[in-house]
Amino acid sequence: MLAYSGGARSNAAISWLANKHRAEVVTVTLDLGQSGDMNEIRTHALNAGAARAHVIDAREEFARDYVLPSLKAGALSDTRYPLATALTRPLIAKTLVQIAKIENAGHVAHGAVGRDRRRLAQPIATLNPALKEIACAEETGFAAHLGDVKAGARIDDNLWGRTIGRRGDDGSAAPEDGLFKSTRRLDEAPNMPAHVEIEFERGAAVGINGVTMRLGELIESLQTIAGEHGVGRLDRIKVRPDGTRSRALYEAPAAVVLHLAHAELWRYVSSESQQRFDSAVSAAYVEAIDRGEWFDPLRAGIDAYVDATSQQMTGTIRVRLFKGAAQVVGRQTNLKSEI
Repeated sequence: MLAYSGGARSNAAISWLANKHRAEVVTVTLDLGQSGDMNEIRTHALNAGAARAHVIDAREEFARDYVLPSLKAGALSDTRYPLATALTRPLIAKTLVQIAKIENAGHVAHGAVGRDRRRLAQPIATLNPALKEIACAEETGFAAHLGDVKAGARIDDNLWGRTIGRRGDDGSAAPEDGLFKSTRRLDEAPNMPAHVEIEFERGAAVGINGVTMRLGELIESLQTIAGEHGVGRLDRIKVRPDGTRSRALYEAPAAVVLHLAHAELWRYVSSESQQRFDSAVSAAYVEAIDRGEWFDPLRAGIDAYVDATSQQMTGTIRVRLFKGAAQVVGRQTNLKSEI
């Protein structure tokens, strides 16, 4: 079983795995709201030598079972950055394990490296310790098998946002506008602000401007509205142990606005002592995701606490969107109103 994205490295992995392990390669692709035609991706996998190619629409499951719990827990890396890429890994791992059982496969493979590998390997080991995990990019000989495939910006996109990784970029120059797909340049954004009223029920976002929606639809709608006003671009620099720098650009209009609104509602209805404790809870949630512990008791326990304390979180937050900025300008709960 190979987690297949449709890129050049995924195609190379099919033939490499088939040759090295003398086995059929069956691919699994999840539709998580990313760009690209799923039927074309399936065709590419079969043309590259896959025996079978599974394509699964997991958008609503991703939104409901992964994005929503992380939103309710206030899970932001370094208290600022949405976990758009990290949140997909446990769902991919779970699906690989499920399809491996159907296909009677003994190995599961993927192209993740380093910390991202751990986010996949740990859930796979938790859900089925008998499966053998293969990280193609870290296997001897795979780099040579890639041939002329060139390294560049690594882009991961889904319903919750886009992450653009740029190793070697020290962040001294402004990123090219062409890297962004769902947010307008500030000089092209409307000259009049937009206001959105986001409705929450027991901590879950359930509607925009009086219209009730499923979470996946709500995220898509909010991405369009906020992106039109240039909201949702984030820039992050990390220094690696060897001293080199890597840059990550995030484009997540809906995630930025929803986390802002959720945090404001939480501050509005909770006590100061609870807010201090919940800062530690949010950090623990991020660490559990980063360590690949989505299916471990710790994450389940945090969810139980968050669900219990979210019972008081029913209300509406009004957000002003203008020229790249999102600002809370009103809030309304069962307690009192400031809208």
